[in-house]
Amino acid sequence: MHEPPTRPAALPWRDHVPLLLELASGLAITIATIEALRRGLAAPPGMQYGAGLIYVAMAFVILRTFPDRWLGWANRITLLRVALVAVMTGTLWFPEFLEQHATAMVVLALTILLLDGVDGWVARRTHSASAFGARFDMEIDAVFIVVLCAALLVLDKVGPWVLVIGAMRYAFIAAGWRWAWLRVELPDSRRRKVVCVWQIVTLLTCLLPDVDHSLTSLLAGLVLLLLLASFAIDVRWLATESKRTRSN
Repeated sequence: MHEPPTRPAALPWRDHVPLLLELASGLAITIATIEALRRGLAAPPGMQYGAGLIYVAMAFVILRTFPDRWLGWANRITLLRVALVAVMTGTLWFPEFLEQHATAMVVLALTILLLDGVDGWVARRTHSASAFGARFDMEIDAVFIVVLCAALLVLDKVGPWVLVIGAMRYAFIAAGWRWAWLRVELPDSRRRKVVCVWQIVTLLTCLLPDVDHSLTSLLAGLVLLLLLASFAIDVRWLATESKRTRSN
């Protein structure tokens, strides 16, 4: 989950129209979900604007990086995750609502997590797995982790240091701009996948109302230590690989 993103060659603008329609459907899902929250949980007015802006920003990135005209079913499920992550992000501007309906937000976050397994399963069953699909899925995981960290901070369940968990991957990417050896593609790693899932499950658990401040700090601290160890292993591998390449 640590590799910096790559950008494929851009399509002519007219070829983006089918993809734009798919992205527009995701925006409709975002707005519809917010409307359901407004009707069912009395979500405050204005939440749809924050969620909509977040979705549009993520959709713009997809539009700029997707190498084909159509998303395909696996990527459409990932797009659904984008919409739900945007909805959850929209709640961050309304701490009272987030605190009052923390359990509902945990259900929403759990849905996002479960869909993370569905899109991969669909990609394998439909033989549509691709480098972009894997990257797309990974980037949404990264954004989701940032949102979960921010939610814990907004709920005042842990200090600002929790944002380090969400920022570490982006710091790694930024370091790669400075040191080229950090941009070498890492081999596939089950450890990295397990750490990613562990982060999300732990942060999601910390959102539960019954998990108090001290337990949240302990669990989030363990996540941070585990993440630091995972990054350290990858950086060491990259440094060793860089030395081996220079010596040949």
